[in-house]
Amino acid sequence: MFKVVSSDGTVIACERHGDAGPALVLVGGTLMPRARHAPLAALLARDFSVVNYGRRGRGDSGDHPVYDVQREIDDLDAVIERVGGPVFLFGMSSGAVLTLEAVARGRAVSALALYEPPFVSTGPAPRCPPTTSTA
Repeated sequence: MFKVVSSDGTVIACERHGDAGPALVLVGGTLMPRARHAPLAALLARDFSVVNYGRRGRGDSGDHPVYDVQREIDDLDAVIERVGGPVFLFGMSSGAVLTLEAVARGRAVSALALYEPPFVSTGPAPRCPPTTSTA
């Protein structure tokens, strides 16, 4: 385990798994402690140098009394800087949104993998196809 310090002084806990290839940072969802991605990190460590970090307020990572998305992006920046970007990012749920925000803000990212970003369309919902019954 290692730690990085975000721009507001918050300490962020990280783990490195493997050193077989490019740096891949795992960004978990809102309710996901770092341990949730440990099995995925172990699998990916065969092909990547995986960094699994705890988002602020989770597990061994510190927090700030006032939440701001920019602080989460700053945390990710600190991880990327320590790893030495550009990096690959895997974001799950709200972590997927953070990875997209990091890219939109010009962070050193060379590839993305996103799983279930929680976006809601403001337009009308598509209709489901009619179901057929064989009974």
